Amino acid sequence: MDRQAEGRPSRRGPARLLRGRPLRYWLHRELTKLGVQCHVVAPVALNGRRKTDKRDARALCDQLDRFVRGNTQAFSKVYVPSEQQEDDRALLRHRRKLVGEITRCSAAGRSAFLRLGHRVRGSWWQLARWNELAEKLPAHTRFALSQLRDQLALLRTQLREAEKQVAALAELRKVQAPRGVGALTWITLLLEVVDWTRFQNRRQVASYTGLCPGEHTSGDNKRELSIDKHGNPRVRHLLIEAAWRLLRWQPQYPPLQKLLSANGGRGRKRMIVAIARRLAIDVWRLATGRTTPEKVGLTATATRLMPA
Repeated sequence: MDRQAEGRPSRRGPARLLRGRPLRYWLHRELTKLGVQCHVVAPVALNGRRKTDKRDARALCDQLDRFVRGNTQAFSKVYVPSEQQEDDRALLRHRRKLVGEITRCSAAGRSAFLRLGHRVRGSWWQLARWNELAEKLPAHTRFALSQLRDQLALLRTQLREAEKQVAALAELRKVQAPRGVGALTWITLLLEVVDWTRFQNRRQVASYTGLCPGEHTSGDNKRELSIDKHGNPRVRHLLIEAAWRLLRWQPQYPPLQKLLSANGGRGRKRMIVAIARRLAIDVWRLATGRTTPEKVGLTATATRLMPA
């Protein structure tokens, strides 16, 4: 029985009291309701390899003291979405998980066929294709793959239902994405970033995407590293995918001109990262009304997200 329920003080520390209970933004909202001013900060290594709760608490208090005194660089604040914004974002993330599960099950089936000497491409779970392939399988493998087909059928049904919900959400927000970016990518970027107006300049946008190159400079020695991968990884992946699609659908986009003249796979990959970073800045300018698609070199088309 809980000591607090018996009226006796609990000897458990704060960390143990919070163990197993919901945290993240929920804790911030509950503290805010109680009138407590708090900040959600990005996780960083505070004390290197010597980590204890006492050291971390002291380091966080020191950072908070510097922040209150006017040092805005003391820590990096995390934007806290509203409950509705977090719920809308969860829908897009759920859809992405379903797509990942479908890809995993499909690959597991092709791997099973390959183990038996059959190289299968495409949708092996379709009824006509399955009836043709099942005759070549041993009994136990056929049983296992038939259950995998049932999982795929359920996942694909769930994906169609999720995409209907996403389409309704995109229709509610009146999504009109540039050609090649796509309504699904556009609505996902809007929900993942939550609020484009929180960025004051293009440097903040580029830094949030994690597509900025790292740097190691000491004295006269300066060396550029790979991208730092800070911020939201989903946003970073979406921007790179959209940059490759623009190469097909909108080759007149000005940042793509350097990619068309780049040689070698490594050079093209470096250029596509730079293009994705520039695309993030243009999306920020479009989402906040700072410019129009024509001014940044994109063709504006009223694309709509329809359910599969």
